[in-house]
Amino acid sequence: MNKQGKIIAICISEQKGTQKHEVEKANLIEDWGIEHDAHAGKWHRQVSLLALEKIEEFRERGAQVDFGAFGENLIVEGFDLRTLPLGTRFRIGDALLELTQIGKKCHSHCEIYKVVGDCIMPREGVFTKVLKGGTVCPGDTVELIELEEAPQQI
Repeated sequence: MNKQGKIIAICISEQKGTQKHEVEKANLIEDWGIEHDAHAGKWHRQVSLLALEKIEEFRERGAQVDFGAFGENLIVEGFDLRTLPLGTRFRIGDALLELTQIGKKCHSHCEIYKVVGDCIMPREGVFTKVLKGGTVCPGDTVELIELEEAPQQI
């Protein structure tokens, strides 16, 4: 399994219900999420990840979608995120994220679903919590720490 990938883009939205937009860097705050992102907070879905490869597959079906259109925070290249077990960790520079949820229920279909008839976030997106904060930028290496390598919580 590929153990390294990289951040392609970072997206945030300052208000819930608005499309996320790209930013040049993000400050990940321990047990909170991305600074200034409306979906940050003390819960298990602090930072969402979506694979670049899945966005590209969606685009190949004719959908013109920008990064952030699915509500994802980090677009990463190099991993099939939905196949990773819960508890998998991602190191990005000083920051450390832990996989807490794979996919999500789509209660009210997003704009993409209404236009194209499909959205990949409920199937392909994953959610993490921030175990250790740090600043991340597009181009940063994402190191996969598999479950058996991750230190056990006491």
